[in-house]
Amino acid sequence: MSMALKLQSRIQTAFAEAVQAAAASEGWTISDMPVVELEIPREKAHGDLATNLAMQLSREVKLPPRRIAETIIGHLETAGTFIAHLEVAGPGFINMYLSNEWLYEVLRDIESQGTAYGCSTAGQAKKVMLEFVSANPVGPMNVVNARAAAVGDTLANIMQAAGYEVSREYYVNDAGRQARLFGLSILARYKELAGQDAEFPEDGYPAAYVTELAKILRQEVPDLLEKSPEEQEAFCKQWGTDRMVQQQKADLKAFGVEFDVWFRERELHKANRLEKVIKFLEQAGFLYEEDGAIWFASSKFGDDKDRVMVKSDGVPTYLTADVAYHWDKYRRGFDHLIDIWGPDHHGYIGRMHAAIQALGYPADSFEVIILQLVTLLRHGQKVRMSKRAGRFVAMEELLEEVGKDAARYFFLMRAPDSHLDFDLALAVEQSQENPVYYVQYAHARICSILRQAEENDVRCPSIDQAALRLLQTEPEVDLIKKLAQLPEEIIQAAERREPHHIARYCHELASSFHSFYAHCRVLGEDEALQGARLVLLKATRQVLQTSLGILGVSAPEQM
Repeated sequence: MSMALKLQSRIQTAFAEAVQAAAASEGWTISDMPVVELEIPREKAHGDLATNLAMQLSREVKLPPRRIAETIIGHLETAGTFIAHLEVAGPGFINMYLSNEWLYEVLRDIESQGTAYGCSTAGQAKKVMLEFVSANPVGPMNVVNARAAAVGDTLANIMQAAGYEVSREYYVNDAGRQARLFGLSILARYKELAGQDAEFPEDGYPAAYVTELAKILRQEVPDLLEKSPEEQEAFCKQWGTDRMVQQQKADLKAFGVEFDVWFRERELHKANRLEKVIKFLEQAGFLYEEDGAIWFASSKFGDDKDRVMVKSDGVPTYLTADVAYHWDKYRRGFDHLIDIWGPDHHGYIGRMHAAIQALGYPADSFEVIILQLVTLLRHGQKVRMSKRAGRFVAMEELLEEVGKDAARYFFLMRAPDSHLDFDLALAVEQSQENPVYYVQYAHARICSILRQAEENDVRCPSIDQAALRLLQTEPEVDLIKKLAQLPEEIIQAAERREPHHIARYCHELASSFHSFYAHCRVLGEDEALQGARLVLLKATRQVLQTSLGILGVSAPEQM
């Protein structure tokens, strides 16, 4: 456990014991002891940590919060908690001012834990299935898919660092109407290339990449038109979706995203999973027949209305395949399911929550993160479409223009449920205004200083030999405090499902370093102070590498 988390635990225990001592001394009756919540005040003048414990106790104790706070302080044993000073503020907050000794322990933690610094066991190895992207295999990845990939992959990294056991999964919708239309579109272009008249399917895919695929298919399978019409259609559907899955895998790999499982919808159908889930729900009493269709009584579980599972023509709806798929996830042993969906699926959440409960699983074991859309801008003007893909901008083109690091960082700067304006010009700008450049430059600058030290035979002392107590100035202390926050930042980002917090943390850490650099010389100082600052730089480099690594962004040594 990191020093920051140990310190938090120590302080919480000390306050809980102080409340018990105060209650015994003052005759307070406390039936429900609240959790001791600690937060970092927004203003430095208010201390390093604060708690609203006195205000939480006010109703039960029936005394003013400030008086309760003063009584708690009187019974608080601060030995071993690194608390140097306490004060009561505002309506009853207890502000804590910590000694610098705990900060030096943070540097020792970073040195000893290395790349593991920031990790915890908060998730208690809970098995989580994280499904994201899951774009139809009918075209190249677009920028919305890219945002989902960045968010999902980073959230998986965060949750793994926080002690969860996470599996990344991509659901390939290769058995529905869109896959059929895609196959028919390829077949129509194939016939045209063969000199035959071909009716292009209504709502098909007319973009240039479909013609490119048809040309490849002509080379690989020149005798396709000798097959029966049914065989031609089935072949093009499977060949086309398989080819697009290969391309999607390549695009995602270039983006730094690799899935543990690519789950095929067609396998659900082959294994009769749809029929099995219908039978299960029917036996459980949650299905009924009306107007020739089979309905799921989802309103029993809070949905706004019941839903059709099998249409009157005997064809299962999309909902049936989705329910069968999620049932399969649970049966593979996952404790918790997280899906990342687009905003057009918001209305789908209620029926899936209903299905989860009907299958016998807790409603809170399934959650959906709604990811808002992306608008690409170049010099303030909206970028509307791709030359190759037609109706959208392809992920591949985005990566060619701005690179993986900038793309991932920009996608992660905003909360998933916030619309994102992606400034293409800013993403390639080599200036302090470009946030990813700003953060990466902090790492490169540290590496430059450490290289200079090595070239000049300046030795960085071991953590035990370094005179850490010389690190006393405000920029030094602020930088160490920011380093100390990483473990808690990871835990909170994991629990809240908010990967943008780590992007924000990276920027704040870089800002703290740049301030340190502007005010604190390293090389050429007194040997003891120089050594202590070199230790601080090495710790900062490590935490920047870890934080950027969680985002899937590189930490360059030179820029």
